[in-house]
Amino acid sequence: MEHLRQLLEQIDGHGYKAYKRLEGRYDFDHFSLNIDHVQGDPFARPSRISIQVQAERHGLPSAYWKTRIRQTALEDFLGRALNSAIRKHVKGQRGTGRSGDIEISTSGQQVLLRNAVLIGEQQLEARLLFALPGSGRTILGQEAAAMFFNELPQLVQEGLEWTGRDLQQIRRHIEQVEDQDALRKQLDTLDAVAFVANGSLLPRASGIDDRPLTDGIPFQTPPQLERSVQLPNRGTLSGMAIPCGVTLIVGGGFHGKSTLLQALELGIYDHIPGDGRELVVTSPTAVKIRAEDHRAIHAVDISPFIGTLPGNRKTECFSTDNASGSTSQAANIIEALECGCNCLLIDEDTSATNFMIRDQRMQQLVPDHQEPITPLLHRVHELYEREGVSTIIVTGGSGDYLAVADTVIMLDNYLISDVTCKARRLAGPAPVAAVTRSLRPTQLRKINLQTGPRQGQREAKILVREQRLLEYGRKRIDLSKVEQLIDAGQTETIGRLLAWCQQHDPGQSQGLTACLQQTLEEVKKEGLDILLPWKSGHLAMPRLYELAAAANRLRQQG
Repeated sequence: MEHLRQLLEQIDGHGYKAYKRLEGRYDFDHFSLNIDHVQGDPFARPSRISIQVQAERHGLPSAYWKTRIRQTALEDFLGRALNSAIRKHVKGQRGTGRSGDIEISTSGQQVLLRNAVLIGEQQLEARLLFALPGSGRTILGQEAAAMFFNELPQLVQEGLEWTGRDLQQIRRHIEQVEDQDALRKQLDTLDAVAFVANGSLLPRASGIDDRPLTDGIPFQTPPQLERSVQLPNRGTLSGMAIPCGVTLIVGGGFHGKSTLLQALELGIYDHIPGDGRELVVTSPTAVKIRAEDHRAIHAVDISPFIGTLPGNRKTECFSTDNASGSTSQAANIIEALECGCNCLLIDEDTSATNFMIRDQRMQQLVPDHQEPITPLLHRVHELYEREGVSTIIVTGGSGDYLAVADTVIMLDNYLISDVTCKARRLAGPAPVAAVTRSLRPTQLRKINLQTGPRQGQREAKILVREQRLLEYGRKRIDLSKVEQLIDAGQTETIGRLLAWCQQHDPGQSQGLTACLQQTLEEVKKEGLDILLPWKSGHLAMPRLYELAAAANRLRQQG
């Protein structure tokens, strides 16, 4: 520590590149500091540091990370605790650019597997971005010393050292996440694809604020759908189990239909205590499906939904760089099935109308032989009966789906009721589709994941421009419509995973999906660190579907 102090005194007022002399390891009183990488100037991405606290100092019982889910929950809590300490103690702006900033990557309302905080038997490590202060290109050594010797020890003490402190808040966080994981694992025994606990608070503060609405109406299950389960920490829990099959969510506009569906979309993730959706869980392979104009499609068999196109264009191996609403929604379903999806989540507001329905009057006006699209309405129940894939659909304007629904739930001012019996009385006969081959794809697709460096660069860079905009070498992959991708750390990890696949299995010997799945399994086993040649703390684990979605949207031209 004293050596670091001396170095800062020596380089104070020198050119910014003299900060490079700081790289290395320093022992403080209660922790060790590694300055892993020093930024080139005050406007560049901040320097990377890591802090190690030995087990006898952090004071956290090994029982708190004895399982993978507990470890993820504990690491998530510690990252949030450190972030809270940063907001409290870090002065911030100390010069040019981002000088003085200290950051740690954390999640929003969801709990993700990250590499920002890592705990093991011997030590706890936290990885931060540390913007070394400068005035223009001149080092501000005294300001840097204040960051290292005043602020950093406070962050460690409040965020990472827990000896002699009350651990109740940590235990609550871990047990809450553990209960969500256990609840999700019970869905199969409930013959359900989702569960919403009584008392859950689904409405959000706003469209850009994912925190709970303070005066929102708590969820209450209709008696017909209420089930009870046992959780390892909470004990008995009651709520609505959405059964397998075809489920419709109906009701008037602004009464909570989409709010419920959005909660189910994010039910694939665990949530922090106080979110309101802590006990809303969905099958981990559930996928939100929507229309996505202009996306790229690579050799996808969309023939179960769209037959021969004008010009005798076949759809068994369909490719385009500019998909329509209907072809994109068909491809999205087939790609989800490739990834083992067992539940589709669909909102009619973000769907292609001609893909969803084709009413009797339109059939009379446009004969079947002129229409290549077989609407989802005609195949949605077959999808469950033949392939075991359930569907949850939000609809407010298409009564035709009543004829194919197994369960119909209605929302009225955020209050829910089971109207299945009434819907069956109103429904006409179910539409009959011509028998076709399996909806689940059987062909092994391959996609070229190679993309070289931009002009003037030595290697292909992987950058996240926005939360869902990935720069992958010379290409940009637009993931803005992949709605269950929630974190920029996931987006960068996706880019790294694609590059890993290209490096280790460029021929995709068992097909794209198997290649991506094997890569994910390797990372889960070895850790996110294997994806980078340097130490970093900003990666977060995605699912197979979101990873495949990026590969499927990688344009081969341009």
